[in-house]
Amino acid sequence: MRILVTGASGLLGLNLSLQMAVKHTIIGVDRQKLANVPFELLKADLMDADVVSRILDESQPDALIHCAANADVDACELDPGNVQRLNADLPGDLASACLSRNIRFLHISTDAVFDGTKVGIYTEEDEPNPLGVYARSKLDGERVVLEANPDAVIARVNFFGWSLSGSRSLSEYFVNNLDAGKQVNGFDDVWFCPLFVGDLADTLLGMLGKSLSGLYHVVGSRAITKYEFGRAIARQFGFDEGLIRPISVTESGLAAKRSPNLKLSIHKLSTALGQVIPEFSTGLTKFYTQYQQGYPQKLRGYQQE
Repeated sequence: MRILVTGASGLLGLNLSLQMAVKHTIIGVDRQKLANVPFELLKADLMDADVVSRILDESQPDALIHCAANADVDACELDPGNVQRLNADLPGDLASACLSRNIRFLHISTDAVFDGTKVGIYTEEDEPNPLGVYARSKLDGERVVLEANPDAVIARVNFFGWSLSGSRSLSEYFVNNLDAGKQVNGFDDVWFCPLFVGDLADTLLGMLGKSLSGLYHVVGSRAITKYEFGRAIARQFGFDEGLIRPISVTESGLAAKRSPNLKLSIHKLSTALGQVIPEFSTGLTKFYTQYQQGYPQKLRGYQQE
């Protein structure tokens, strides 16, 4: 299968492309960050005029996985106009262009579309209520995509793993600081369902293989707090768990509001795929194995100098 991946230098885009390139032809769309990767690169700025038609006509993919987005939640509060264009308008343009060319379209969204006030677990039927600029733009993107392309599939995700810069994920935040012996905060009142990026890549590929359409929650099968997440990483890596201080998200002073409950049901997804979705602990073992094998350093070797 020929798969076009936007945001190929991002945490998900890069790991996804490297993993899928073993069995598929991957064409990664990148502005100027990547070099010497083992898959095809298409240099393009997705915000340029007419870029959508150009990249699709040049790459001729069977499927497109749209990972590109501004996912810096706090920075998004400062630039809502550009965030809206990248996170909402562009996905709609891509979805429409893929429909007209008979290209399968998989759009990456976020669990952050919910405000976290529900007692219990969110399903795909629950009404979203995004709290900030980032979350609102991603929800707008979902709606625009499905309006433009009813055959599209949308994956609401939450994932962790190693990134190009080594500093893009919550997991790297804990590893980097704990390894340096620094004290860090962990929110003990924020619940989420993290999924290892490698497991996410396999799941997304399975969704394409099944030609799924519509909205799916694509997260880990177990909910934990951010504080528990940090402590589990500390134990796995042999760091001092005592360096992690439990605090409330209300004490954080972050620019954008965070949802306290992002427990998402994966029943619809596991039923559609006919398989069990991995949980955090199995992914953490894989994350640590990559660390032992020098995978983070390998990723940094793909940075454009």
